[in-house]
Amino acid sequence: MRVPNATYRIQFKPGFTFAALEKYLDYLWELGISDIYASPVFRARSGSEHGYDVVDPNDVNPELGGLKGLRRLLRQVGRKKMGWIQDLVPNHMAFDKENWILMDVLENGQASEFFGFFDVDWEHMYEGIRGRILAPFLGRFYGESLEAGEIRLAYDENGFQVWYYKQSYPLRLESYAKILSHGIGKLRACLGEDHPDFIKILGVLYALRTLPGHENPGERKEQVRFVKRLLWETCQKNRKIMDFLDENLLVFNGKADDPTSFGPLEELLAEQFFRLAFWKVATEEINYRRFFNVNDLIALRVEEKKVFEHVHTLVAELLSQGLISGLRVDHVDGLYDPSLYLGRLRELAPQAYLVVEKVCGFGEEIPQTWPIQGTTGYDFLNLANGLSCERRNRARFDAVYRSFTAVNCPYEELLYEKKLLVTGKHMAGDIDNLAHLLKGDSSRMRRGSDITLYGLRRALVEVMAHFPVYRTYRVPGELRGCEREYILQAVGRALESSPGLSHELKFIEDFLLGLGESSQGREEQAWHFVMRFQQFTGPLMAKGLEDTIFYVYNRLISLNEVGGFPERFGVSLTEFHELMQSRASSWPFTMNATSTHDTKRGEDVRARINVLSEIPEEWEKHLKLWSRINRKKKPRIKGHPVPDRNDEYFMYQTLLGAYPFREDELPQFLGRLKNYFVKAIREAKVHTAWLKPDERYEQAFLCFLERILEPSANNEFLPSFRSFQRRIARYGIMNSLSQTLLKLTSPGFPDFYQGTELWDLNLVDPDNRKEVDFELRSRYLADMKKRFESDSDEFLRELWGNREDGRIKMFLIHRVLLARRHWRSLFLRGSYIPLYAEGRLSRNVVCFGRKWRNQWAISLTPRFPTQLVGDSECPTGKELWGETLIKPPRGAPKQWNEAISGLAIESPPGVLSVGDVLARFPVGVILGKS
Repeated sequence: MRVPNATYRIQFKPGFTFAALEKYLDYLWELGISDIYASPVFRARSGSEHGYDVVDPNDVNPELGGLKGLRRLLRQVGRKKMGWIQDLVPNHMAFDKENWILMDVLENGQASEFFGFFDVDWEHMYEGIRGRILAPFLGRFYGESLEAGEIRLAYDENGFQVWYYKQSYPLRLESYAKILSHGIGKLRACLGEDHPDFIKILGVLYALRTLPGHENPGERKEQVRFVKRLLWETCQKNRKIMDFLDENLLVFNGKADDPTSFGPLEELLAEQFFRLAFWKVATEEINYRRFFNVNDLIALRVEEKKVFEHVHTLVAELLSQGLISGLRVDHVDGLYDPSLYLGRLRELAPQAYLVVEKVCGFGEEIPQTWPIQGTTGYDFLNLANGLSCERRNRARFDAVYRSFTAVNCPYEELLYEKKLLVTGKHMAGDIDNLAHLLKGDSSRMRRGSDITLYGLRRALVEVMAHFPVYRTYRVPGELRGCEREYILQAVGRALESSPGLSHELKFIEDFLLGLGESSQGREEQAWHFVMRFQQFTGPLMAKGLEDTIFYVYNRLISLNEVGGFPERFGVSLTEFHELMQSRASSWPFTMNATSTHDTKRGEDVRARINVLSEIPEEWEKHLKLWSRINRKKKPRIKGHPVPDRNDEYFMYQTLLGAYPFREDELPQFLGRLKNYFVKAIREAKVHTAWLKPDERYEQAFLCFLERILEPSANNEFLPSFRSFQRRIARYGIMNSLSQTLLKLTSPGFPDFYQGTELWDLNLVDPDNRKEVDFELRSRYLADMKKRFESDSDEFLRELWGNREDGRIKMFLIHRVLLARRHWRSLFLRGSYIPLYAEGRLSRNVVCFGRKWRNQWAISLTPRFPTQLVGDSECPTGKELWGETLIKPPRGAPKQWNEAISGLAIESPPGVLSVGDVLARFPVGVILGKS
């Protein structure tokens, strides 16, 4: 198995293809990257900007360069001795006309060879979607869309389809007869009943009446192909037959001024294997599982072996040819049985490096039995980020937040409320399906026979809203201690909030723990409920926490990050050390991330905002000043100023974190901000929402933003803000360098999201998928290598003096990645040794050791920079650090080499001066052999 030394995440899209990356492989290798970590490259919906809306997992997206282009790129990667980790999307596909597998199901129903591929309840309790897949994509109610002529019947060489704007759905073949037989007497009279082409049409009608069913799928497939080809060829040959079909299409498509004329089309639609519906219907009634609550992403039943084998055919081929070396599994929590899936994946790829995208709670551990190397690094991201949050100021920061916003609701209560909101507004249909599934078992059980569907639904909502983690991983016969605790905790909290549901809640608890009675012969169905329940706690947590709370609980928004829990105000050094020790022993080859395509804000935005945790008094002073200055700039809606205080508080932090270093970027920045804030306040679901946007509030918010950022002499806010923001940004640079070194040298290996080798001031997607200027980065790297070799002292001083251009971060990354390349075993396999500084500034130092055989490394970074230096001063040298010392572990070498600056260090036995290590650069890692 090839374990990466450092990965670089590439977001492919039509604007950045395989050929584009090929030009910059040399740059990435020179930077120190060992492996490309690629976004999904499989055929996706046309124009996809991210690749997660897959329409064919066994083809490569032609907009990126197709399979030929991918193979060429992979060969180039291999020639450079680099690896390739491919992002897999096993959980879902796009609900789209380009998804030919799904279209085959919609056309043939149970007779399709792919009938069981999608996670659909074909026997749903609601008659309207029993035997059909809900297609919730209409912009208004079905009847309104139909009578407005928005739903149209059309015909081409692929057969008959129903179109709704750019979306189309194939008609089942049996329905063709209704269209072809309408007015057939006219066609007979026109052509004559002995006309060869008319006889062909009769032959088509006969073939339609005798189509094989699902018992003979192969024979049916051939018959369908024959019927479609014969009909199309006949139409192309005989214009009168095409005119006949066109006239019938006009009849079925109705007239906008005659509602009764749409009866034939409505009857035709009622026969299909899909049911068109207003898109909001899916929030309350749905019979397929979605990716979270995204209607146009339909889940796969990848737990079925034939489905697994089909969707991994191309991946298996690339693995067997040695073209890719690793796999990243997207949204592992969405899988029916992650353990089963990962076991099969490991069998398919015994030598591949495997990681999963998994969000863990603080201290939560993934199952040790999973045959993987780790996760994509959200846990590390939040640990490293938490280290630069000053925990001592929690109470003061709480007071500032409450005072300014009047938000007094405790975090846990707020999360519970928002999860309830999500269940009601976005996932009511999913909860309803779960309740019906459980009701089917409870009605047959002695202790469950009196439990009503209504009671079960309410109880399920309570348990899921109180669930403390994204999901459990129960399978028959297994119950980890932590999973038992999570279930008991969720039910216990539900009992406190809803004691009237005690009977239902206790029944659910026993069911989830495997303690309840099982109705005879229905053990499999009972376990199906448990497995299905686990699939929905994750989406609820994600929507309630990541996509709601993160935009509502705004105390310190740098903590509102994927994998983070905003109620925790920072991470202690002891906690960090303990978790890193565990990481080194249990998951030494896992990823360390600080930015990803899913993070809510760039790593350097968070680093800036964390500075506020050190200076709550100054933050409060500026808040009050800015609020007073900007009060009159707020538009009003029904007498209420916009934005409200909580949104305003959120906005100021965002501006401090994301404001660009360069003035020429401001016009573009304002446009990015507008898009971001509309998304943010919709996600908050307080004044506006995706389901029901309030454009008045949104426009008023953007108006306020424009007014406060207007560069005019009368704008008092901007000079005050810029002065404070520059100070925050300078301290933020120190935080950024510290978290970068932690990522580079902690157990696991560093992953770099594209472009983040320079300052990452991006916001949530799609902002973080902007084009990366690789030409600039290539020039920077070539120049800094020459300059450092020529005069390292002068170059390091220049880097600090021009730190706003980001080269100082790139230099740090480059130098430590080269060290990792030469000391590979030390950083990948070395033990983790917690170290604590001594002396006056001991609290402002994070340090730890790594050891592998006789190889040693000690990493050292400053912490809480406002307590160390002025915002323009470099935190280096003996004059600053004085007698602040580290005691290296017994057996450590006396002679060291500092990897970033190249400085040789010789230390007395048992003593290491922080000032010596940080003599020339703000962070340091020393290497030596004993």
